[in-house]
Amino acid sequence: MKSLIRLGFLGAFGSALPSFGWSSSADAPVCQRPPSAFALSDPPYDNYFYSDCNVAAQVVVTNPLPDSDLSQIRPRLIVAWPGGNSGMCAYFAPQNGVNGSLGIKVVNSTVGEPLAPVYTSPGLSKYPGVGVKAVLHMNSSATLSVPILGSIRTIRDYVEGGGLLDPQIQDAVKVTANGDGGASLQRRWLDNITTSALQFYPVDNSTSRVMVVNNTLNFESGDYLVSAQIDYPQLTQLPPTEVLAPDAAKLVSQQPDQVSALSFLSYSEKIVAGAWRFLTYFGRDSMVSALLLEPVLSKGNGSAMEAVIGAVLERINRTDGTACHEETLGDYATWLNMKDGVVSNDMVCDYKMIDTDYFLPVLMQRYLVDSKVGRSRRSAFLSTPAGSVDVANKNLTWGQLSTVNAERVMRLAQPFARNHTKENLIHLKEGQVVGQWRDSTYGIGGGRIPFDVNTALVPAALRSIAALTRHGVYPNHTDWGTLADQYADIWEDKTLPFFEITIPQAKAQSLVQSYANKTSIPSRHDQITSNVTFYALALDGNSHQSKVRVLHSDDSFRLFLLNTTTNQPQLTSFINQTATHIQATFPAGLMTDASMVVANPAYGDDPVYARNWTTGAYHGTVVWSWQLALMARGLENQLARCQPLSSSANSTAVPAFCSIPSVHDNVKSAYRVLWDSIENNTQQLSSEVWSWVYREGKFAVTPLGVLPPPDGGAQTESNIRQLWSLAFLGVRRNTSLQ
Repeated sequence: MKSLIRLGFLGAFGSALPSFGWSSSADAPVCQRPPSAFALSDPPYDNYFYSDCNVAAQVVVTNPLPDSDLSQIRPRLIVAWPGGNSGMCAYFAPQNGVNGSLGIKVVNSTVGEPLAPVYTSPGLSKYPGVGVKAVLHMNSSATLSVPILGSIRTIRDYVEGGGLLDPQIQDAVKVTANGDGGASLQRRWLDNITTSALQFYPVDNSTSRVMVVNNTLNFESGDYLVSAQIDYPQLTQLPPTEVLAPDAAKLVSQQPDQVSALSFLSYSEKIVAGAWRFLTYFGRDSMVSALLLEPVLSKGNGSAMEAVIGAVLERINRTDGTACHEETLGDYATWLNMKDGVVSNDMVCDYKMIDTDYFLPVLMQRYLVDSKVGRSRRSAFLSTPAGSVDVANKNLTWGQLSTVNAERVMRLAQPFARNHTKENLIHLKEGQVVGQWRDSTYGIGGGRIPFDVNTALVPAALRSIAALTRHGVYPNHTDWGTLADQYADIWEDKTLPFFEITIPQAKAQSLVQSYANKTSIPSRHDQITSNVTFYALALDGNSHQSKVRVLHSDDSFRLFLLNTTTNQPQLTSFINQTATHIQATFPAGLMTDASMVVANPAYGDDPVYARNWTTGAYHGTVVWSWQLALMARGLENQLARCQPLSSSANSTAVPAFCSIPSVHDNVKSAYRVLWDSIENNTQQLSSEVWSWVYREGKFAVTPLGVLPPPDGGAQTESNIRQLWSLAFLGVRRNTSLQ
């Protein structure tokens, strides 16, 4: 019965499609696996996902809540495809002009529950039209005020860029009134081949109608069939059984929503970063995710692990070894190329980030050296010909590109290894205000020398290069087996002092009390019982700050990636202060009822701190799921070093803090407190980032997207599912550390 309804619905739309150059509807190829469909709600956003062997798409419906800021939150429909990072967006406004009076929602129907696939034969493009359809209910008459068709990046420019729209793209949207009260929008992409189409049609027996007035769609209240499709090549999705390792298959039934989300983001060609805003390759995100998910992620030929590493290697800049941070492809890539005076549809890579380079050797070691499956695949994997994504890398292998990347790491690490000055630390690239994971305007306070890159990522990459060299990965650099370790010793031991900050107890209490008074939350300054030591978020920040005096969660990188032993007093002091700050309540420390925040500006003795790190800032006093996972695993890694695997283990490998009861107990306590907060916020863990409001004596969880940003501009939405926020599939509480 359902198949007959599906075909009948497609037939109804088929009559409208030819006017846009689309072929009539056609039967889709039979899929060898059942489709996947699931829904996730995070009011005011409702998210719906559908995928089968022909298409993967996400639908997001925004329906303002009674207390929503209507200047930020408006009725909106988004359809997004990982294929080409493609998307459509339609903003609706009430015809009566009263903001807040219009509500829209997707409803279950005979069409789908609520989504169903759309498939049409190839037309001008050699690819079929693929997408999704559903029934959209409008509670009052509405106008489609802003349509955007083509790329998710174009939608993001509008949503996050203060309403930025390019006339060249918007003027190409064609509006047509169809028969029987329907209407359609269509746009030919800048490649002059691909087409996006968004169509609305009254449901059967409905009196609703769509009217086209001055190229604008006006809707009566009621239910409408909506269909969205593009004729752009799709990716090859990895189903749950192929994304997970065999011994992790039980997660399919134990955590179906998280596994479904991981599968939706996972493809043979690459693993994409997040839904809906980041449905494309992000190097850092995918590698951090693979490191945290490693215990449950599939390995071997065609696996998720090889998809991650291979995607990074494919996009290495062969001239200098830089790893690509974000790819731009599809319609937006054509647009960027045109801006540069180039007629091309080729993918464009963003190489401005400085941290991505250092994750690659670490992940390669975890797979090609530490994993039995990876060791067996090492030769074949490294021999893979490159160039399928970046044509500039043709005639190279993945192994050769990995060497070019390692040469870059060694080259950049050498100056500080020889001369331990601040000038020789790793800086952001010239002219850039971002360069690592806190990649928003105020993320590291204008700092030029970030903490995480210099104190953790560089030495970790060096350790991995040494290990990979000893296993034959870099045959032309056999000296790295020793030299990279020597460099790592220096970077581990000599970088932390540049970032260290110590504030006398009385001063620290005063700063926290002052900050609390300004933000109307309890100060918790009584939890400060000694001088406060922490490490600057970055060096050389805005407002002439030599050190960006923000307490932060990036200690997690050092705990997760390094097993330092050469400077035991430094390790003891470092891990002890980290544990203390995790347990102290914000703003004295990092802990809230919403879990551990990633930044605390209370110790910054300048108004710029409270102004730039807020509950509405993307990297402000907010909670990031993957940072919780990284810190939890980092603390566990360090505590595990206190328990040698055998009595014959080298006692010098056991850190000194393990035999200092006050410190060891403090670290174990921090682990317990952190995990308690994680478990108390289980419902948020798969989200990208969330914030809080303080009311009735608690830090109450609230979506980031509903709070005003520091600069008063457009707010950054949180993705309902972010790849690295699925890390808790692979990061579990170690109950032996109670």
